[in-house]
Amino acid sequence: MDTPSADTRLAALADWLRIALGSDRFSLSRASEDASFRRYFRVEVDGRTFVAMDAPPPMENCRPFVQVAQLLRDAGVHAPEIHAQDLARGFLLLEDLGSTTYLSRLDASTAHGLYLDAIDALVRFQSASRDGVLPPYDEALLRRELDYFPDWYVARHVAHSLDDTQRASLEIVFSRVLANNLAQPRVFVHRDYHSRNLMVCEPNPGVLDFQDAVYGPVTYDLVSLLRDAYVEWEEERQIDWAVRYWEKARAAGVAVDGDFGNFWRDFEWMGVQRQLKVLGIFARLCHRDGKSGFVNDMPLVMRYLRGACARYRELGPLLVLLDALEDRAPVFANSFGRP
Repeated sequence: MDTPSADTRLAALADWLRIALGSDRFSLSRASEDASFRRYFRVEVDGRTFVAMDAPPPMENCRPFVQVAQLLRDAGVHAPEIHAQDLARGFLLLEDLGSTTYLSRLDASTAHGLYLDAIDALVRFQSASRDGVLPPYDEALLRRELDYFPDWYVARHVAHSLDDTQRASLEIVFSRVLANNLAQPRVFVHRDYHSRNLMVCEPNPGVLDFQDAVYGPVTYDLVSLLRDAYVEWEEERQIDWAVRYWEKARAAGVAVDGDFGNFWRDFEWMGVQRQLKVLGIFARLCHRDGKSGFVNDMPLVMRYLRGACARYRELGPLLVLLDALEDRAPVFANSFGRP
């Protein structure tokens, strides 16, 4: 058997795979990794391929992945089938959805069809929503995510200490954003529904990285999709796709606002929450975890954030703070590459 390294987790995974596959005639190669402790390996055996997940306890827990995979599949969304599992040790053997991400395939000619497929899958998932199944995306969790921005982006990445006025202004905006987010109808939320977690396959799309799914604001996943940290589309296309989602969601009985103008406002305000969170997480990945490539994606996220703040008077205090921080952000060379 060909293995990419000799670490003890990989050796244990290989031993488990011999039993799960009923064969020792297989090979392992690194498939991908993400911002967590999880690793993924492509397994080839007898002309077939699978993906093995290594999610080391206690840092990672496979149980939410298994639960949400079933919810997605029950809703008619193409999540990977789980062929074998050892939850105690953090091993899963999954259907291989291939290696073609949306991000690698998106261009001017493919985007419309790919996004319509992603919108259809999202509506199917949301249509299956019910309370009490997934953890709530409640005020405590939304607020904890917002706090990544002052704790990691402002204090660590920009190295700025907020004065009392700035802190009070930020608190006012946080309260306004949370009030909007919590007033929105609630559905199943993937929580990272974007081009790096959607795979081009049949049926399309394949959906990955859903283990952190929650029950929360209806616009959240659409924001993740259309205001993606890794690919940018002009606002006219964002609005066109949002209208198409809104029409399909209404037809499917998903509880979206009956007025698209109100829905779009909710979308933008939900985006502010997500963009503040993402800036904080990217800063944490850089400064705590040494994954500097994410810094190269910060300018796009900041453009989304500044655009929304400029359109709504209630978010003005945040725009003033962003202006004050703008010259303080460190510049990282593009040579870091993506993690």
